[in-house]
Amino acid sequence: MNWRLSHRADKTMLPLADRHYNRQKIGAPQFVPPGRCLVLAGACFDALWVTSWPFAEWVKHAWAGAWVCSCFRRESGPAASLLIREAVAATRWKWPDAPPLGMVTFIDPKHVKPIKRRGVNVWGYTYVLAGFKPDGETKGGLLAFRLEPEDMPEAVAPIGGGRQLFLV
Repeated sequence: MNWRLSHRADKTMLPLADRHYNRQKIGAPQFVPPGRCLVLAGACFDALWVTSWPFAEWVKHAWAGAWVCSCFRRESGPAASLLIREAVAATRWKWPDAPPLGMVTFIDPKHVKPIKRRGVNVWGYTYVLAGFKPDGETKGGLLAFRLEPEDMPEAVAPIGGGRQLFLV
């Protein structure tokens, strides 16, 4: 496991959060949307992952109820597709029962460079390598990629996730 358990205001992760293209307010101490979340930091502080699980009644897109990868930034270290799979495994550790719609992530083609595959521009290729499939577009033009529950890896605790408190 390459991820350690973190939190929504981890000062060591603020620089990575601030460099993510969807960051709402650079420098704000909290970098996670309101609601349920799992924040993971790369074991070497070189990657950041946030799984958000907004309550369906507050969601305006077509994937209401799904887990959302609201932030993934990798600046070095293991392959991004491996980190994504491990982050999904850690999400399943936190919430063992995946929602029926699974997990979704959104990519803004205005801010993310595509890669060329067989001469064609492809967005989200790293997510595809991790098992996500293209699943449409939001009204605002974001590309949606979804990982269905049956395609998710088994639950694995992140580093620091297995801590137990013992009362003496």
